[in-house]
Amino acid sequence: MPSQGQVTSTPSFVRHGPLEPLTPVILSVPHAGRDYPLPLRSSIRVPLAALKGLEDRYADALGLDARGAETLFVAQRARAWIDLNRAEHERDPRLDDGAVTIGHPQSAKLRSGLGLVPRRVGNSGDIWQRRLSADEVQMRIHADHRPYHAAIAAALASARVRFGVAVLVDIHSMPSLGSPASAPRLVLGDRFGKSAAARFIGRIEGVARAHGVATAANAPYSGGHILERHGEPRRGVHAIQLEFDRALYLDSALDGPGPGLPAATQLLRAIIDAVTDEALPTAIAAE
Repeated sequence: MPSQGQVTSTPSFVRHGPLEPLTPVILSVPHAGRDYPLPLRSSIRVPLAALKGLEDRYADALGLDARGAETLFVAQRARAWIDLNRAEHERDPRLDDGAVTIGHPQSAKLRSGLGLVPRRVGNSGDIWQRRLSADEVQMRIHADHRPYHAAIAAALASARVRFGVAVLVDIHSMPSLGSPASAPRLVLGDRFGKSAAARFIGRIEGVARAHGVATAANAPYSGGHILERHGEPRRGVHAIQLEFDRALYLDSALDGPGPGLPAATQLLRAIIDAVTDEALPTAIAAE
């Protein structure tokens, strides 16, 4: 049964793997949730299908298929309900009665309608029929946002204690950036070196080259709140964002897993192995 304040029997997120991590690498998929609670469905002005535009469509399939012994967190709730890659203060004053406009300058994402609770979706425009009360947004923060981040923080802390180092790999997907012949198919983010040591990005770039996949670093995606909150390289906790071109692993309609999924999964698995290998010399030295 749902707990008090919970709006659906679907859990907010699912942890795959042990509570105490078996490797220094922790995996996260925050934007692939497909649970659209009834209060959302009854309050939107756009067709429900339009909200797929906010999803990292089936990025969870990548994470689940590539996972070995790693602990993996997969958000269940749709991004349209609450965005786990935004800070709690990124509340949209054009939508949310609890938004505070003093003390935190609005980010470009927030101004464009992609705050903690998204206000707009692609070409479909405004999502909501009405403003959201401060209490209902706060409920989403308490029920979904804080538990996800607390679970990730606990796993990273546990991995760091055990291995002397921990690395969060945050898995996302993106629209194609251009022609497959010339555009990057995988964008690596480390907040321009603030959330992870440069050696990890270097290793991932090498793996992608070996798989024939072009990469870019930090452009146009450098990482959001998840990296900002959890990456502390000076303390031995690193956080990296991976943005996979959806055409790599989805079908031609970009709606479901496609024939490219096995190759994309193999690429992600190779990246995880390389990141683990890069982390372990530090871990061994710390033991």
